[in-house]
Amino acid sequence: MSMSNTEKTVKEIRRHTRRKVSTEEKIRIVLDGLRGESLMAELCRQEGINPNLYYRWSKDFQEAGKKRLTGDTAREANTDEVCRLKRENSDLKQAVAELYLRNAWLKKSLTGQGVILDDD
Repeated sequence: MSMSNTEKTVKEIRRHTRRKVSTEEKIRIVLDGLRGESLMAELCRQEGINPNLYYRWSKDFQEAGKKRLTGDTAREANTDEVCRLKRENSDLKQAVAELYLRNAWLKKSLTGQGVILDDD
């Protein structure tokens, strides 16, 4: 059974308009739930999230707390920001390598022409 074009379009729109929740917002929501001042279903309805999502955030929050309290300060590098920084770092390393090779080539070609270079 294949989806109709309309169903595909609706699914695509939902994926692109999905609400992005910041880390700070997730922590606030989890802490609100842990306080127990309102029913979980009510909290999730107010925040516009699925209860399963709340429980996943809560589990992640508690696991991170346990790791931190036991002295495990290593962080998982899986966020978009970290991935972006890793790509940027890789690009910068590539640029430095290219500049180094170009510099070495220029020095070699200039010394071949009898130009004396000061190596600082």
